[in-house]
Amino acid sequence: MPDENQDNGHPEGAAAPMPRGHRRRRLAIPVISAAVALVIGAAGGAGAVKMMRPTPEMAPMTPVAISTMPVSSLVTIKGKVAEIYGNKFVLQDDSGKALVETGRAGEGGALVTQDEAVTVQGRFDDGFVHASYLVRQDGRTEALRPPKGPLHRRFADFDHRP
Repeated sequence: MPDENQDNGHPEGAAAPMPRGHRRRRLAIPVISAAVALVIGAAGGAGAVKMMRPTPEMAPMTPVAISTMPVSSLVTIKGKVAEIYGNKFVLQDDSGKALVETGRAGEGGALVTQDEAVTVQGRFDDGFVHASYLVRQDGRTEALRPPKGPLHRRFADFDHRP
């Protein structure tokens, strides 16, 4: 039973109810902040994926003689596989030999076989060809990821091992 003397009003000094528009504003700030954080994260992720991809490089399709390869340039060479050393092999044509590095794709020495005729496209630098593409005699092309440079040791001067 309701008591007739009961006071349902707010006691003096109690906070007044919040206006409806103010409540919406307080809710909009975290929602907008979350949306901005998602957009920044998506843009950062897209940038990271783009940086991780290998650079698209295609050498000229006309093969050059191994003895005439220009230093530090994109080349295409054609010849027979003379020797295999893990992820590297020696390619030989009538003018000479070249050491070809295939990166991870050639680990184990199963990428090419001895005396196989292949065409290699890549960058000639530091005395060997960093292969990007391997074209077999039947026309099949295999894209090889360009090998990364050697790992650098930080603070090698401070390493005082005997």
